[in-house]
Amino acid sequence: MPTPLPADALPAALVERPQWVCWRTHDRDGTPTKVPIIPGTTQFASTTDPSTWEPFETAQEGAFDTPVDGLGFVFTADDPLVGVDLDDCRDPDAERPTAWVAEILDTLNSYAEVSPSGTGYHVLATGTLPDGRNRAGDIELYDRARFFTVTGDHVAVTPETIEARSDAIATVVEEELAPTTSTSTHTASATGETTDTESAAETASADAATASTTAAVPISDDELLERARNAANGEKFTRLWDGTTSGYESHSEADLALCRLLAFWTAEDHSRIDRLFRQSGLYREKWDNVHYADGSTYGEKTIERAVASTDDVYTPPEAESGAAATPAAGSEAATSTTESATTADPSRGDTNPVGDDGLSNPSPTPSEGESLPPTHPERAQARHERIIELTDRIEALMEENDRLRTELEAERQRRHQLEATLEESSGGWWPFANE
Repeated sequence: MPTPLPADALPAALVERPQWVCWRTHDRDGTPTKVPIIPGTTQFASTTDPSTWEPFETAQEGAFDTPVDGLGFVFTADDPLVGVDLDDCRDPDAERPTAWVAEILDTLNSYAEVSPSGTGYHVLATGTLPDGRNRAGDIELYDRARFFTVTGDHVAVTPETIEARSDAIATVVEEELAPTTSTSTHTASATGETTDTESAAETASADAATASTTAAVPISDDELLERARNAANGEKFTRLWDGTTSGYESHSEADLALCRLLAFWTAEDHSRIDRLFRQSGLYREKWDNVHYADGSTYGEKTIERAVASTDDVYTPPEAESGAAATPAAGSEAATSTTESATTADPSRGDTNPVGDDGLSNPSPTPSEGESLPPTHPERAQARHERIIELTDRIEALMEENDRLRTELEAERQRRHQLEATLEESSGGWWPFANE
C-alpha cells in the first residue's frame, strides 16, 4: 500500500486537474516498468484516453483499494505543464544531486520532487516544449501522452509551486539535448608531444584573439559602462549589473540577459564580456565551473550563446568619425606618434601638421562637430543621441523577436491540437513509453 499523499503536499496546479491515475511496476521483458492503472481497478490506464483518468481524490482512494504502488499524473496537449525526468543523478544516502543536475534544477527553478527510486528527480513547470529531440541520456522532457509518478517528496531548494519557465525549458533543451558537434581539436602523443592539430588550434585561437582586440570598442571599460547605464535601456542594464534577477525565470536567464547587453556594447568581444561580467553583481563561482562535455565552463557557454543571439553591436562616435582610439595609459609610443603627427613647422610660420616631405599638410575640412574637443558638451550630446538610436534599434529587434515567438507559439498550439485530435481518433491506449 502506498504512503498517503495529501493534497496539500502537492502544487495546486496538479491537484486541481482531473488527470490522475494510479501506477504499479510491471515486468516487461525482464525490465521493471512503471505502467498507469485506472484508479480503483486493476486495468491498464491510457495516457491518451481521458476516460481512464480520475480527479485527485478518486485516484487517492483507488490507491488504497487496489494493489498499486502510487499515484501518477498524465500530461496532455490541453494543459501547459511540462515534465522533466532526471534519472540516476541523486545519491539517496547523501540526499543531494550530482553537479550537472544541480545546474538544471537551478535553471528551471520550479517545483521538483524526488522520484520513487530515490535516485532521480521530477521537475514540473509550465511553458512550451521546443519541437525536436526530447531525450538524451538520463534526461527526458515531455508535455503530452506520458505520465509522471508523483511522490510529494519536495526538493527543498526548489519552489513549492509550478512556475512558468518556457525560456528555461528551451535553455535546458539547447544545452542538454542538442547533438554534440564539437570534437577535440588536439591530441597528445605518448611522449607528451603536441600534434600539428593542436598547433593549428592554438594558432587559430591566437588569430581570433587578435581579431577580437582589433574589433574591440576603443574606449575604456569605465566609459563603456557609463554609456550603457545612460542608454535608453540603461535602467535594465543597471539592474542586471547590480545583480538583480527579478523579472527573470532564473539566475541563469539573468546572466544571459546581461551577457547579451555586454555583447552589444563590446562588439561581441568574448574576453571583454568575461572581464566585465566578473565585475557585476551577478557573478558567482558557478561562472567557472565546467558543465559541458567539450570542457566548456558555464561562463564560456553563456557568452557563446549571448554572442550568437546578438544581431547588432555598438559603434562609438570615436570609431565612426575615424578618430584614433585613445592610447592606453603609459603608452609612450602612442603618445609620441600622436605628438609628432601634429607638430607644426615653425620655420614656415604656420601651424599645419608637417608631412614626411617637410611640407605642411593641408588641414582637412572638419565636418560639423568634429572640430570640437572630445569633452565638448555638443559632442557628448551627439554620442548620447547615437546610443539612444542604437538602443531603439535593439528594442525594435527584440519586439520583432517577441512577435515572431508569439506566432510560433500559436502555430505550435495549433499543431498540438491537431495531434491530439489524431491521437483520440486512433483509439490507441497502450502506455508503454513510461519509464
